[in-house]
Amino acid sequence: MSKLLDPKVLMAIKDLSLSAKMTIDGFMNGINKSTVKGPGLEFSQYRSYQPGDDLRSLDWKMFARSDRYYIRESEVETNIAVRILIDASASMNHSDGDFTKIDYAKYLGASLAYLANLQGDAIGLYVLKNSGIFSMTPKQDYQHLARLFYQLEQINPNGAFTKPIHYKELFAGAQKRELLIFITDLYQKEDEIIKLLDTLNTLRHEIVVFHVLSRNELNLDFKGYSTFEDLETGETIQIDQTKARTNYQNKFNAYLEETRIKLLDRRIFYRTITTDEPLDQALRDFLKQRSKLRI
Repeated sequence: MSKLLDPKVLMAIKDLSLSAKMTIDGFMNGINKSTVKGPGLEFSQYRSYQPGDDLRSLDWKMFARSDRYYIRESEVETNIAVRILIDASASMNHSDGDFTKIDYAKYLGASLAYLANLQGDAIGLYVLKNSGIFSMTPKQDYQHLARLFYQLEQINPNGAFTKPIHYKELFAGAQKRELLIFITDLYQKEDEIIKLLDTLNTLRHEIVVFHVLSRNELNLDFKGYSTFEDLETGETIQIDQTKARTNYQNKFNAYLEETRIKLLDRRIFYRTITTDEPLDQALRDFLKQRSKLRI
């Protein structure tokens, strides 16, 4: 596994576009080689260059060795539309160590967008904020990808989760089945996020939910703290972590299992992912779910 997939390394690279490129380059080095030819992503074999071929497919290492031009042929891919949804409610500001859930969500979203762009997919970004939804309709070009990186960098979580009155932004322009990737901590008061997923499900899109958690949240390990504040409501509570830990972990594990079953029943792909976890499995999950939409 490449160290570039380690979130601690990612956070040290402030430029999202550079971080995403380095992450995907490292990830792709571990992908098994395909035996199917075509213009897609995964390498299959070489052939001699022909006039009119895309110069970006030239392999310069082969040229240096043979003094002849060769094209890398690869797996045939079908382009799709990928919409990346980012939860920007205040709870995403929760931190563990040097970075927050929203930091992790940004790097995950950037890496998925970069990978989708390599596949030739149209990519859209939807940031669910307290005041509404920021939307970028899916497009497939490098300038659009650069704008998407910029908008990811501007995300500043605050307030509660987006209200249903703003959901119409998520449906604009959808004409066929798409892949929706929702990066969220699933913090909700009255199942508002589940209700949103139910609404999205009516469009028969393929939906992936990455449930972002922190390690201290899983283990109730907040050394030196006994007072906890709800980032969205401001409410506080005092607890004895040592006495409460076992009961908390049992309830939290039950909640995660209940959530998994809820989404499984809705045929929504669900994965928990912690902010200290490398991105490679999330990227593989993306490729797996994307393949379901290929013609």
